[in-house]
Amino acid sequence: MSVRETRLDNGITVVTDEMSHLGTASLGIWVGAGARDEAESEHGISHLLEHMAFKGTRRRSARRIAEEIEQVGGDINAATSVEQTCYNVRVLGEDVGLGLDILSDILTEPAFAPDELVREQNVIVQEIGAVMDTPDDLVFDLFQETAFPRQPVGRSILGTPDTVRGFDSVRLGDYLGRTYRGPRMVVSAAGAVDHDRLVADAQARLGGIAGAGKEAPAPARYEGGLTLTARDLEQVHIVLGLEGRSFRSPDYHAVQVLANVLGGGMSSRLFQEVREERGLCYSIYAFHWSYADTGLFGIYAGTDGGDVGELTDVVIDELTGAAETITETEVARAKAQMKVGLLAALESSGARADQLARQILGFDRLIPVEEIVAKVEAVDVTSVRAAARMVLAGGRPTLSAIGPGKGLEPAARVMERLSVA
Repeated sequence: MSVRETRLDNGITVVTDEMSHLGTASLGIWVGAGARDEAESEHGISHLLEHMAFKGTRRRSARRIAEEIEQVGGDINAATSVEQTCYNVRVLGEDVGLGLDILSDILTEPAFAPDELVREQNVIVQEIGAVMDTPDDLVFDLFQETAFPRQPVGRSILGTPDTVRGFDSVRLGDYLGRTYRGPRMVVSAAGAVDHDRLVADAQARLGGIAGAGKEAPAPARYEGGLTLTARDLEQVHIVLGLEGRSFRSPDYHAVQVLANVLGGGMSSRLFQEVREERGLCYSIYAFHWSYADTGLFGIYAGTDGGDVGELTDVVIDELTGAAETITETEVARAKAQMKVGLLAALESSGARADQLARQILGFDRLIPVEEIVAKVEAVDVTSVRAAARMVLAGGRPTLSAIGPGKGLEPAARVMERLSVA
């Protein structure tokens, strides 16, 4: 694979990975701005802006955007996260120019037509309602909010019905102009792509974007706490966790291995003990979400209300015991899974384009695969046990749970036990 990088005069980075065996290309524009960049009065505006990108520009109607990309067999999509927003297309190599033209158009010339805005606000309100009706989604929003209360990083990406309905075209335009700045934007493409041609097209279509950088968001303050929500459900959905590590932390890979050992697959400790040996749940897993300056380490499970006490006891035993009992075999297996996941991603043009963009936004440089693999390989039993102790000592735990009231009572006692573990 041939990776090339060019930085435009206004700070936008163009990065490509030419995969000569492919006839298609994945192309996207990534922006280092997301829900975390919102003021309290802007809750949900990043996500609304992403939705409005496809609702028409000064040159194209919403229908024309869809027809132009699908006429050449392509597809177009977008996503908003806590720290980033991305807009991407998948097209034949010969249509990369068209793909960039459409993506550039929706970011530089959005129409923000009032009728389209009202319709999309209604769509997002329906999306918020869908999350509220899906407890195994909602419990994660509550977990994030409990870990980082009264902060942008802790608020849901979707916003609330009131905040979403309160935005107009002027506020959307102001937010776009403030946050979508050259130094925090990356044009990334992988597959059948010509780097020099893409650079020339990006300069022509995106060269007018302001080059001054946006302000950095306020540092995250992990606090932790307890949020219990009584619902008439068949199961109790629980997320239990502690502060994790930034993706820039030297401990990042060790914590990732820890999460994998505890709940990263069918051979993991939690899956084997909680599901296979005791039959206490259908779904249980561990995760580690990392941001620029912090992270969240957590464990999710859904179980019958009568089994909450036993399940949480096992979870705490496995989590606290990891610092002393994790084995070389478990670490080796987790590292192998991580390496396969990393290398498998290189076989997908979409995953490759995404990886390159995130490296630029997160580290301001491209990171060779060999360097990432070496960092994974450097993790050993000692560093994973140390990571477990570090996570456990990282402050007040966070617990969110949704379900029938009687099932929430033993969940609440978890806080006390984990706090003194």
